[in-house]
Amino acid sequence: MARTNSRPLSPHLTIWKWGPHMAVSIMHRVTGNGLATAGALGVVWWLMAAAMGPEAYAFFIRCATSPIGYLVMVGLSWFFFQHLVSGLRHFVLDMGAGYELRTNKSWSLATFALSAGLTVLFWLFIFGKAF
Repeated sequence: MARTNSRPLSPHLTIWKWGPHMAVSIMHRVTGNGLATAGALGVVWWLMAAAMGPEAYAFFIRCATSPIGYLVMVGLSWFFFQHLVSGLRHFVLDMGAGYELRTNKSWSLATFALSAGLTVLFWLFIFGKAF
């Protein structure tokens, strides 16, 4: 059989309409990998600093409580909540619910809003206890 070059073998990216459900699915993968990588590195650094003595641990605490350290921790907490809420969305989809276009779009947008809201509430709780 001769193959024509005018048609792609599978659906091509140019025919798909980008939607929030695609963004949520991609972010679920990104946040999972980010949590595994950055979270593991942070825990290893923390444990090594604790094992190496008071000076190393004090350096770790200085880094963790610096503005960049807080930015990393806020980012990791948003990654956690985004991955959690997106995982719950995927769980519902795996049960066969929520595939209607309007419902899927609404849940996808709600995933981003809910994860941002949970992150803000989490850090308000932390800073509320600090003051």
